[in-house]
Amino acid sequence: MNERKLKILAAVVEEYVRTGEPVGSKVIASLPGIGVSAATVRNDMAMLEQLGFLEQPHTSAGRVPTIKGYRLYIEELMSPPALPGEERQRLDEMLASQGPMTEELLIENATTALAELTKCAAVVSDLSPKFSVISKVEVIPAGKRVYVVLLITSGGAIKNKSCRLEFDLTNEQLDLFSGFLAENLEGVSVADLSDERMEDLTAAMSAYMMTMAPLVEGICELSRDLRQHALTFRGEKNLFSCEELDKMEIVRFIEHKDELVSLLDASFSGIRVMFGEDPNNFVIGNSSMIVSKYRKGDHDVGSLGIIGPMRLDYAKVIPYIEYFSQKITDLISEEGESAPGSGSDTDAGQKAPPNG
Repeated sequence: MNERKLKILAAVVEEYVRTGEPVGSKVIASLPGIGVSAATVRNDMAMLEQLGFLEQPHTSAGRVPTIKGYRLYIEELMSPPALPGEERQRLDEMLASQGPMTEELLIENATTALAELTKCAAVVSDLSPKFSVISKVEVIPAGKRVYVVLLITSGGAIKNKSCRLEFDLTNEQLDLFSGFLAENLEGVSVADLSDERMEDLTAAMSAYMMTMAPLVEGICELSRDLRQHALTFRGEKNLFSCEELDKMEIVRFIEHKDELVSLLDASFSGIRVMFGEDPNNFVIGNSSMIVSKYRKGDHDVGSLGIIGPMRLDYAKVIPYIEYFSQKITDLISEEGESAPGSGSDTDAGQKAPPNG
């Protein structure tokens, strides 16, 4: 693999991405910067094929990159252009919101923007709720014998559940129960809302259990929801419009997209590129997924990326993913530093239930 062969491989990848057609030696030889005859290019392409970087779909056709060829191109040969100032400004506008910007809204805007920019499906796995703390817990009357349990985190996540009791609570009962919840849950890290902790909370209510059982069950359910990895998925129609992907495989993939969480959250640094044909990867053949982590303070709190055809303009789309992941990191880290009590891991001992 000398410099000329690497240059030819890069040229084949970029030409194939541009046209979607197998690339011949004459086309490569005519490109600026190659500087050798078509016969020399043909010999080098044959060698690249033997080494597993190119393949020939048909005997008389030109050659196309293999997964191995794409990997070498992405890791060593590609030169992504820097995003110009006006493009970064446009991306910032796509992330912006008319109202207050929460982490959830920021993630949603980034996912929608990535799908629009790349014409691929965009996916984000969000772990940040588990690094938040419970900032407010409340029980709100919502009708005859109906009460809404509300949990709000320092990261802006809002969870609520409607619960029906066998009878209406008096104002005194409601105040006592709400005070008990606030004393035992507000300021507690979402990561600490384990099933064991919630069982202890239930046991601590003792005599209140029979009366408040539906409310306690609702709180336990909301705590489990907060600890789960949120997955945001946008741009499914972009996959269906791609002729290179099998439509039935796309349908199966969308039905089981929650299985992506383990892939998205696997430990790595920088940009990670995966292909559908890799063992134990997602189920769409001839596809690729490009993923980047984003952080909050010292923690990796999520991953974002795109899923599209293997024949993708990596030099164009990777800068978008890098920019969004860094922008999200900056914004949520700044918010975390400025939020009062956002770094608290308060885990005081279990408070006793109210008397009465």
